[in-house]
Amino acid sequence: MLQLRPNCECCNRDLPADSSDAYICSFECTFCRACANDVLHLRCPNCRGELLPRPRRPAEMLTRHPPSSQRIHNPAGCTKTA
Repeated sequence: MLQLRPNCECCNRDLPADSSDAYICSFECTFCRACANDVLHLRCPNCRGELLPRPRRPAEMLTRHPPSSQRIHNPAGCTKTA
């Protein structure tokens, strides 16, 4: 089950579970749309995998399967890539 991390790893922007601006890689590293597109060019700085829009969990399932509260902020890995 996806962790649905609560923030962008680059800029620390909040990304609620229902956000359409969250992008993830296959390891669930999480980034906002702006960082994913403009800074990272849709490549995860951690694993080099592709970043895709994070699926949203239906609201009725969030009670039984809540999003993660663990914030990961690693701006050093989020420098502009060519």
